[in-house]
Amino acid sequence: MPDETRTRPEGSTRPAIPTLTADALAPRHTVWITRLVMVGIVLAALNLRPAITSLGPLLEEIRTGLGMSGSVAGLLTSVPPLCFAVFGIAAPRLARRFGPVAVVSAGMAAIATGLLIRPFAGGTAGFLAASALALMGIAVSNVLMPVIVKRYFPHRVGSMTGLYSMALAIGTAGAAAVTVPVTELLGGSWRLGLGVWALLAVLAVLPWIGLARDRTATVHDGRSRGTERSGTRITRSRTAWALAAFFGLQATGAYITMGWMPQIFRDAGVPAGTAGALLAVTMVMGVPLAFVIPKLAARLPRQGPIVVVLGLCGLLGYAGLFFAPAAGAWAWALLLGISNCAFPLALTMIGMRSRTGAGVVRLSAFAQSTGYLISIPGPLLVGVLYQHSGGWELPIALMAGLLVPQIVFGVLAGRDRTIEDETGMRD
Repeated sequence: MPDETRTRPEGSTRPAIPTLTADALAPRHTVWITRLVMVGIVLAALNLRPAITSLGPLLEEIRTGLGMSGSVAGLLTSVPPLCFAVFGIAAPRLARRFGPVAVVSAGMAAIATGLLIRPFAGGTAGFLAASALALMGIAVSNVLMPVIVKRYFPHRVGSMTGLYSMALAIGTAGAAAVTVPVTELLGGSWRLGLGVWALLAVLAVLPWIGLARDRTATVHDGRSRGTERSGTRITRSRTAWALAAFFGLQATGAYITMGWMPQIFRDAGVPAGTAGALLAVTMVMGVPLAFVIPKLAARLPRQGPIVVVLGLCGLLGYAGLFFAPAAGAWAWALLLGISNCAFPLALTMIGMRSRTGAGVVRLSAFAQSTGYLISIPGPLLVGVLYQHSGGWELPIALMAGLLVPQIVFGVLAGRDRTIEDETGMRD
């Protein structure tokens, strides 16, 4: 019989809450399998954003090359959350049938394939279709990464989420920073500049194939599939809805930033290379903070104060973009980079708002899929407002306004409770 007492979160002084322990959540693995899982998590995280952040610095060239209007370009920035919402919903069912390791392995292969054919697909429709293939792989991996962390490292959720988030931030910032220089080195072809990111995705496939072929790493998946079906509907949980809204609003801000911030700076007179570097600064702020924030959040009974601080940084950053986009560009990029660290905080709360591995699967799928559905209109609306108003005042006001409900829902999601307590879901 496994011990059914939960260890306290890192540094927490709260009483222990009954739940399943590591023996119940994950099998005993050899050292090399554990290390391979860590390598796989890091490489997967590195590939979960370059498909998106490599577009921003080259968006003007892509629009010209494919004949896109501003509204269609706004649609392009809305495709990621749409794919994440649609395909993310399927992740739990796929994980039950094939196991999360196999699904992530297939997801990495889809990312590599999509990134390889996207620049050369020909026309806007082909570009969008290839992007959707890559984003499909990202979507299922997005949902299953917290599940992998909870399953293989149940007593180190904060630390491993921090490592995963830090690698994700490195990949995000790296793509934003080096896409333009790499494009110039390759003769100025935006197609080659985008296609080069397929190489990193191919590398990420390798450890997951190794894990998928190892029986000791996948045997637990078969034992756990039935348990993930049980329980009442997660839609009865107020915390799940609050977390989904918080996730959706922070995703809205993140994808608007990744898709449009370089263009905001370029329209203010900032050179293209510098605009890409500014986006990289925004993204690279997530490298140290994405490691620190999850560990800090895991030590606190409530994560509301962190939510408020991140939101206020975002409001200051948008105010700077509104009044002096070029003069204080580096300061605004730093502030928005801090604000965007709401993403690793949301991932950490997904792991903390459920006591069991099965609960994390359901909460991760619900919060991320619903959240990404919420985030779809934002980038598109920004593109429409930009095209019809001829400036960035209205879009930036919209971005700032969305931070207010983000703070409210984040405080609600950060309360010390679990979805099992709210829904009567069986452990």
